[in-house]
Amino acid sequence: MHTAESIESARALWASMERPLGFVPTMGALHEGHLALVARARERCPSVAASVFVNPLQFGANEDFERYPRDLESDRKRFSDAGVDLLFAPPSAEMYRADFSTVVEVDSSGERYEGLHRPGHFRGVTTVMAKLLNILRPDLLFLGQKDAQQAVLLRRMIQDLDIAVELEIVPTVREPDGLAMSSRNRYLDPNLRAQAPTLYAALQTMLRALEAGDSIDEARQRAVEVLGPDAEVDYLDLVDDSHFQPLSALRKPAFLIGAARFGGTRLIDNLWLQ
Repeated sequence: MHTAESIESARALWASMERPLGFVPTMGALHEGHLALVARARERCPSVAASVFVNPLQFGANEDFERYPRDLESDRKRFSDAGVDLLFAPPSAEMYRADFSTVVEVDSSGERYEGLHRPGHFRGVTTVMAKLLNILRPDLLFLGQKDAQQAVLLRRMIQDLDIAVELEIVPTVREPDGLAMSSRNRYLDPNLRAQAPTLYAALQTMLRALEAGDSIDEARQRAVEVLGPDAEVDYLDLVDDSHFQPLSALRKPAFLIGAARFGGTRLIDNLWLQ
């Protein structure tokens, strides 16, 4: 596996690889969910690149940028073992020069839910992804379903800006107890880790209630009752799968989405209703 830290070297290495080229962007701290993206990329592409970049633009002032887990050597080995051909791991100064002044922002769908609770987050995500896609110019981009709103916004950005890449969303990988795999799970102490799967259970409860004919508010209340005692809900809702607009009744395709804080750790999850 080749490793590139500069844009110039990444482009030079990537240009020499066989197409189609698959790309898996990450912030590192790898888990099986990331490796599932690589495995899917390997199934479809003769060449696969991945990136590790903890993007400062998508962290708010009171978020966990400084303590976000970083272990590039471990990530490098896991990517190499998984069959990645090129790892792009740039320093922040390479991605954002001192005079950097351009951002990419998708419409108001980024201001709801995650965008409401993390102002500026999606502007940071779309900006860094526009840069990464321009630097590496892959043929296929692989993203995880867990970050559903992010995936919806990036699909919109790709369409609106006519970026020549095919987007594939890979199903969420879960722990045996249902908890969606996330780099932030390692922040949970044993008590909170035991409660964390109740977010997924709450979404399942909400789905069953809606299928039984409950209103959105009734289904939401049933879901809240399932959450662990230390969970603090940010949102539980039903949204369409193209603009993340809230829905007043169950229809498909759609997402059931949820976010909750377990102590100091904020987790998100969703069910994709196809």
